[in-house]
Amino acid sequence: MSNVVVLPIRRRTMDPSDRIAALATCFATGRRRQEDVFWLKENAELLNVLETTRLPERGAAISAYEPFYASLIDRFTFFPQYYRFLLSICLDLEDLGLDGGVGARLAARAAADDLPGAELSDLQRAEARRLFERRDVTLVQVDPGLDDRLRAFAARTPTFALPNKKAAYELTHIVFYLSEYGRRDPRLPQEALTSLHYAGLLAWIDGNADLLAEVSVALRFANAGVPAIWETWLEQQRHGAHVRADDGHAAPRDDYHAWMMLSWHAALSGRPSFPGVPDAGRLTFHSAPQTGSILRELSQVLYQMDGRDRGVSEGMRRSLREKLAPASWEWLCAAEAATPAFGAFFETFVRAEHMPARLLRRI
Repeated sequence: MSNVVVLPIRRRTMDPSDRIAALATCFATGRRRQEDVFWLKENAELLNVLETTRLPERGAAISAYEPFYASLIDRFTFFPQYYRFLLSICLDLEDLGLDGGVGARLAARAAADDLPGAELSDLQRAEARRLFERRDVTLVQVDPGLDDRLRAFAARTPTFALPNKKAAYELTHIVFYLSEYGRRDPRLPQEALTSLHYAGLLAWIDGNADLLAEVSVALRFANAGVPAIWETWLEQQRHGAHVRADDGHAAPRDDYHAWMMLSWHAALSGRPSFPGVPDAGRLTFHSAPQTGSILRELSQVLYQMDGRDRGVSEGMRRSLREKLAPASWEWLCAAEAATPAFGAFFETFVRAEHMPARLLRRI
């Protein structure tokens, strides 16, 4: 009997422009219908990442969007409530090389119709202003206090020492808009930089790579350093994530956003980004197996602890070390070593000053 030699199947290694073209085609035509608001969200995020990373191969993303770009004026007329998504996609496509002059027309129309006047959120008004400024369009009603309010929110550090993902993501986007995605100094007060460290510490404690990547990008845009241990862990998470071709027909519910934020962070850090993209088909995105989330365990231990021990002290350290699983204790120590902001962060996180009286009698 002759021996049968089985040769390994070698996947074609795509060059960066092919990889981005495949990624853009997937998001443009392979995951959702273009009338779906989640299509707008996903594609606005992808194009924003491509435009802000200034990748040399970014022009490869354009062709998949040419039909959509041609329909933008009609879509804008029928869906003015989505003007920020539509304008963001349009401007990024043009800045990536697909320039038909539509963006300036849409921005002028949105400003003339005062579409930002329907916004209740300062963050959304800041996004709209940033989009208009990209085509030198002035809002009908200028809000001179907007930046001050955004910086005041960012500077309220206690907000970001307690679990509140919505506030943390709003903080990162404030930095994105004020810095024009790293193109100018956002002029953040020191307290806002501390807030970013607090949000990052909570993301670390929760094992949330998506949020920690955004915080790290925001710190980079604010010309501030990113703790080395965060950088290392995010790179591990990026290597542990994967993309696979999927022949399913239902709209995917996957980890595309975390995968995209990790790739964005890598690209801005000068490392290879958008790894492992298959060369054809519909794609789904999957995070690395979660490691490091100790938020629930830590919160339960703190809630049951005597209020007199809930300050950052040696007694607190001994108690936590005894009650947390060894791996959880090590993860918490890594958080402490990451940034000098940990001590002040933890004082707020443990909520010692607001300990309910009924808990003071426990243990």
